[in-house]
Amino acid sequence: MGLLGLLHLHGHLDLLASSPDYIYLFHLLTRQHFCSTGSSRGLGLAIAKAFRAEGARVVLNYFKSDLTRIHHLEKELGVFPIGADITDPDQVKALFATAEFHFGQPITTVVNNAIVGDFEFNGDARPKLAAGELTWSNFDSQLQGFLRGTLNTTQAALPGFERIGSGRIINIGSNLVQNPVVPYHDYTAAKGALLAFTRTCAAELGPKGITVNLVAGGLLDVTDASASTPKEVFAQIKAVTPLRKVTIPEDVAGAVLFFASPWAAGVTGQQLVVDGGLVMN
Repeated sequence: MGLLGLLHLHGHLDLLASSPDYIYLFHLLTRQHFCSTGSSRGLGLAIAKAFRAEGARVVLNYFKSDLTRIHHLEKELGVFPIGADITDPDQVKALFATAEFHFGQPITTVVNNAIVGDFEFNGDARPKLAAGELTWSNFDSQLQGFLRGTLNTTQAALPGFERIGSGRIINIGSNLVQNPVVPYHDYTAAKGALLAFTRTCAAELGPKGITVNLVAGGLLDVTDASASTPKEVFAQIKAVTPLRKVTIPEDVAGAVLFFASPWAAGVTGQQLVVDGGLVMN
């Protein structure tokens, strides 16, 4: 029976039109042990909540977050918090080892979400350096977070994936790679590199039962990274997006759930753009 049949059988068909919560009905991920980097706030927290709602056991990775808030999230959501700097390979290895000891099994699903540093989508307030003004240091900080962080988590996850014969890696990209309407050269180049790494990993790791995919979001309403974005920018995006809406973190979380779910068992090396149709592949 397909998704619509299941929804009709359980009386939930109306949710397709009225609420995004329909994606959290089936507890599809009860056998998964999940870790998302940077999951104590914003998009990462929305993804962690979605996985908990689907029955997964969740590691809440944080770095430089208020510990009182982390303890509150631990009790509220039933997650296992582990602090780690994802740019430090030793800390990332310790994160995965601690999670495996706690759960008694390896992590099965990794989402690379963390933004390193204080990057903000704050319109004209963020300097947009022309190509002739850029230095390598502008790129290095973004590559450290998006590419080095993803390399560290991938390498830390692989031994566990290989022992169980499967695994899911889901990277968080950006629609700016396809549609660079704002010249964030450093950020966009790093996300483009992440897309390439997603595909090369998918090609290599597929024979081991490991899928690697990427969800590319647009500007989200609202996260810490977009909190300083002028309201006029959100209005402009809404006006030109086919769905006439600005995507929210839960929209992206739903796409991440798909790549982690049994329904995506035959999907790897793919990019799914979640921006209301602003970018069409």
